Amino acid sequence: MKKLFIVAPLALCASVAMADELQAKVEDMMLKSFQANGIATLERQKQDEVQKACSSPTPPDADTMKRLEAAEMATIKWPADGHYIDGDWKEGQKIALSGRGLTWTDKTPDNNGGGCYNCHAMDPKEVSAGTIGVSLEGYGKTRGNSEEVIKYTWGKLWNSKAYNACSDMPRNGFGGILTEVQIRHVMAYLFDPASPVNQ
Repeated sequence: MKKLFIVAPLALCASVAMADELQAKVEDMMLKSFQANGIATLERQKQDEVQKACSSPTPPDADTMKRLEAAEMATIKWPADGHYIDGDWKEGQKIALSGRGLTWTDKTPDNNGGGCYNCHAMDPKEVSAGTIGVSLEGYGKTRGNSEEVIKYTWGKLWNSKAYNACSDMPRNGFGGILTEVQIRHVMAYLFDPASPVNQ
């Protein structure tokens, strides 16, 4: 029996070392397989703490999740003027429908699409919509426009990981996918009573 107690920790240490070695090889392969081109930089290949924790075979524990979410919450850039939904819902609709942007052929990252329809239903008349995320049909109509709801929505668009560290939703503002102006337009698309989302 004593041998079993000695061998098991050694085997565990060996498997951890092998996993670390494999991870290092994967990271090296990724860096060697891609090259920077235009606005598509190699920075995208580096995982931050949230990405590492959430792609680990062992899910983060509750305390780690809280710590990661608090750190992500601190990255949210709230509108300096306090205006969250003064964008143009028609521009927001274009952004929500478009998944274009952040590719090496783009000159700047300032005209990206949000790709919202890849995961969410928004306009009830839209023929096709994603189902990975919750339906956002009637978003402003059903949720109202209290300060709490508006701030939550802005924060979720800016950095979804602040609310769920392992969320599948991209960190639009934090990740440089959408600008503050574009997020204002998407907010208008979600909240404006004239928007098809709320019809």
